[in-house]
Amino acid sequence: MVADRSESALATPRPGSSPARRRPKNRKAQIVGVAARAFSERGYHPVGVDEIAAEVGISGPALYRHFANKYALLVAAAELGAQTLLDAVQAADEPVAEPETRLTTLIRAATAHTIEARRGGGLYRWEGRYLEPADRARVRVRYETLHRVFESAIAANRPDCGAGDIQLLGTAVLGAIGSITAHHTALAAARLTDLLTDIGWSIARTELSPAPAEPRPTTEVRGLPPSSKREQLLVEAIRIFGRQGYHEAGIEEIGAAVGINASSVYRYFPSKSDLLAAAFYRTGERLAIANAEALAEASSRADAAVQMAARFARLTFAMPEILPVYFAEFSNLPAAEQQKLRAIQRQNVLEWAHLLDGDPIEARFRVHAAIAQVIDVGRSIRYDSRPASLARVQALMTAALL
Repeated sequence: MVADRSESALATPRPGSSPARRRPKNRKAQIVGVAARAFSERGYHPVGVDEIAAEVGISGPALYRHFANKYALLVAAAELGAQTLLDAVQAADEPVAEPETRLTTLIRAATAHTIEARRGGGLYRWEGRYLEPADRARVRVRYETLHRVFESAIAANRPDCGAGDIQLLGTAVLGAIGSITAHHTALAAARLTDLLTDIGWSIARTELSPAPAEPRPTTEVRGLPPSSKREQLLVEAIRIFGRQGYHEAGIEEIGAAVGINASSVYRYFPSKSDLLAAAFYRTGERLAIANAEALAEASSRADAAVQMAARFARLTFAMPEILPVYFAEFSNLPAAEQQKLRAIQRQNVLEWAHLLDGDPIEARFRVHAAIAQVIDVGRSIRYDSRPASLARVQALMTAALL
């Protein structure tokens, strides 16, 4: 292996030479931080080890002295992200404090850390599926510990709630805080901390309607499939991308899901990325239609915002893979398509945010916090689309918005 001068230090500098550059003590943490940001922003597969090394200022071989391969970097980044968030919250926690004070302190501590780690904070949320089961389970333990801390604080403030509701509220509060990692809207840290504290408390105080009395059917059928092969391909592609990731999914597999071969798929879509983009465009169109319907039927601006939330939740629960795929696989699209789709997403968010009172920038954060309820709470209840479950999600979205 060729030695890397940026990583090695000479024991005795030659006369007249400049002092040797010494390896920073925190080099390994530096590498992990850069990897977390890169994987979070662009996805695990598109990022190369040499890119990470270059951003740190070292060579590829030098990076391999710290990590055996790119997967080891992913594991380290996921573990560090979970552990540092947990450490920040546990360091701030005072279990004997007055209940309101304790929960406020926890929300602000988690928010402050998430703001600081914002660029890499979405790593586990979107790229955790690429972890091997044992590694994923190890990271999950840290997040489960984090949830228990929040649930304990919420329970002290909500003695009227059962354990199931407390778990749901804990997921909702943490989802709202984590929502800032999914977009780039800017706000001063102090204002953002105050805003997310307000949103967190609104969610924690939400009165939830009863959960469905019966367990969810294991053979639940979600509507009828479309008859058009093109529409079937869009639906099945998103499901397959959501299950195993864009890079692991093959055109042959997508075609087989609708009963056609790979060459027939290309009659409808020139490439896999065209198929991905088409699914996102279709979702954007459906959201725009849903927003227009909400505006047409609303009796007030607040009512329109709530109606948009209800429609957004129903659309997402009908195809629960679409949002995770959007956030995880967006970087696989050509730059021109990314720009167009971002404009569509921004318009849908702004249409929603314009209905809210107060500062327009803060309104956008509220909309993203509401979207997080659909993603994170939806995952926790396995996207149970029965009316009673949807009503609970919609109540949490309303709390975040209004």
